[in-house]
Amino acid sequence: MTSPGPMLSLPNARPYDFQFPLSTTALIIIDIQRDFVDPGGFGSIQCGDDEIFSKARAIVPTVKRILDVFRSVGGHVIHTREGHQPDLADLPPAKKLRQISNPNGHHTMGIADQGPMGRLLVRGEYGHDIVDELTPWPGETIIDKPGKGSFWGTNIHRILLARGITHILFTGVTTECCVTTTLRECNDRGYQCCVLEDCTQGFDAQQVTTSLDTVCGQDGLFGFVATSSDFFATVNQSLTQLTPPATPPLLTDDGLPPIDELISRYKKGITTPAEVVNFVFDRIEKYELVDPAVWIQLETREKALEAAVKLAEQYSGKPLPPLYGVPFSVKDTIDVAGVPTTAACPQYAYTPTENAPAVQHVLDAGGIFIGKANLDQLATGLSGCRSPYGITHSVFSDKHISGGSSSGSSVSVGAKLVSFGLATDTAGSGRVPAAFNGIVGFKPTKGTVSAKGLVPACRTLDTITVVAPSVTDTRKVWQIIAHHDRDDPFSKLPHTLVTWQVDFRGPRFGGFTFAIPPASSLEVCTQAYRDFFGRAVQTLRSCGGRLVEIDYTVFEVAGDLLYEGALLHERMTCIGLDFLQTRLEELHPVIKSLFGTALSKPPSAYDVFRDQALQIQLTRKAQQTFDTLRGGIDVLVVPTTTQHPTIEQMQADPLKLNSKLGTFTHYANVVDLCGVNVPVGMYAADEGSGGAGGVELPFGITVLGGSGYDAKVLDIAAVAEDAFKEAFSK
Repeated sequence: MTSPGPMLSLPNARPYDFQFPLSTTALIIIDIQRDFVDPGGFGSIQCGDDEIFSKARAIVPTVKRILDVFRSVGGHVIHTREGHQPDLADLPPAKKLRQISNPNGHHTMGIADQGPMGRLLVRGEYGHDIVDELTPWPGETIIDKPGKGSFWGTNIHRILLARGITHILFTGVTTECCVTTTLRECNDRGYQCCVLEDCTQGFDAQQVTTSLDTVCGQDGLFGFVATSSDFFATVNQSLTQLTPPATPPLLTDDGLPPIDELISRYKKGITTPAEVVNFVFDRIEKYELVDPAVWIQLETREKALEAAVKLAEQYSGKPLPPLYGVPFSVKDTIDVAGVPTTAACPQYAYTPTENAPAVQHVLDAGGIFIGKANLDQLATGLSGCRSPYGITHSVFSDKHISGGSSSGSSVSVGAKLVSFGLATDTAGSGRVPAAFNGIVGFKPTKGTVSAKGLVPACRTLDTITVVAPSVTDTRKVWQIIAHHDRDDPFSKLPHTLVTWQVDFRGPRFGGFTFAIPPASSLEVCTQAYRDFFGRAVQTLRSCGGRLVEIDYTVFEVAGDLLYEGALLHERMTCIGLDFLQTRLEELHPVIKSLFGTALSKPPSAYDVFRDQALQIQLTRKAQQTFDTLRGGIDVLVVPTTTQHPTIEQMQADPLKLNSKLGTFTHYANVVDLCGVNVPVGMYAADEGSGGAGGVELPFGITVLGGSGYDAKVLDIAAVAEDAFKEAFSK
């Protein structure tokens, strides 16, 4: 969730002043589709009176003005459309037959009957579409709902959670039906809701009045009722009072600006995607002198420029998609059509003909692909020192490891060569290198981002992740790639993912509960890490967090299961047993040693079933830890890793040190958690540590949550990020 920012106010709202932060407020436009506001649609039949019906269409210009305001400030916009699948599989008989069966009624046609604009209330028909004046822009959410409310058969609640929404402004039709039905559903889930009464209309004047009175009656039983004039007045006043910041040069040695700022510059014509591409490649060429091992396959400048020019032509004079002209890297285990996928193992390489869905989503949103990033071979390791394409180091020290396996991805972001990277995380591969390079690394709940087009490290655990400079940028990219993929057998069905009640105050003021590992578990960390973690915990307590104790044993046992049980052999099966047996000698020496030892000690079927049962038991116990309705916590906070070794130290003891680095990351996917590394601050490296002292290195914590709690984790991570900047920059 972004920082709430200033509170706006609708002072004439009923039953009292409605206050809302624009940055976490969504505008929901309910069902302003041709079927409901144009003649010949289902609405005209439902209404039965042409004069009354015309009033529904009359609200569109005012709704358009509200929409324009939200678009101008980059606000959250959601459009809903009521309608049914062409085969009517989602149309209950009661809904289809009840009104048309009334012998004294005026419904001469029913749902799915042929009307002037196609079959009534059927998706894909002309009448089902939103009216032209309110046509959704790229990046705006459209909810196709089969019911009068917006929550049945849709993922709207998870979309609102994902965007950190706390307040909702309602417009649309009809007031007495779909608008107030959805508002009541939102009320039950904790959102603060307000209807703009001159931006909604219905087909029965008395019912409209009664519905609005019911919303705000009894001191605000369901929410608030206000007018658009109040909204325009408060927004205009707020924007007038803001002092526009001085516009810094866009492309400087500090790297690219945040994604939203870059998009804003594009909209204002201050820069172009081609200029950004040239800037990016200039930086990459300079950084080659610092670290030549970041990339395995870099796109040519000419090809990237061609993509930038094509993008600019495609959207010339049109609304821009959410990642328009934003440069990104891809870990070289994720497919990009026409570019070899190597997994840092030349013997394993192949050239895909299709993009991985996550990559395609980013490209569809306007992203510009820059190159395939280096990694620990076969995505095995947390060091960044296991690639035949070279060892990449931390952006803060050429003597310290970058972390792995998403080494190149994290360095490409940490060195500000790209705006974000698509990486992976099976055992900590996205979080550890993010911590070592001072950036955010977010591991979504496994099965919520399509794993198609990903070279498997361990199919039941693999997760495509996002690495970016900030929680805000990370969240923006995650929302774009987190789509259910029916063709991915390891994906989770959206309706199986947890949802929760919203606290409209946000975690900073509403508070949150968190736990940490016991002191005995933290002893594996260096003294500097323990000290920094203690300061981070105190900072969390000062910004809304309440520290509670939990039984941490389940997480420690799960961590041991990853490399000491059958899951290691699942990883080998995913890579390909025949490949490992025939090409083992050609692998990186550390990878060869790891898999060679495992090949010599295959588990029995009894071992496999024992470990599967144990994993299921541990997962259930871990998920119960985050059940806040039964005394659970909101998040678990841990040091992302235990220390920051030098390259020399890692090469001297690669397996044992790697295991230590994963102490707090290995268990996350085993027991189905989501988590995000948040940079805390910088500390002085130990002068006696491999002769690599005298530099400052970043320290990070990971905020972990249960399966499906991604949005909650990001909400709290955003609070932590702001608090750490304030506390550790002094």
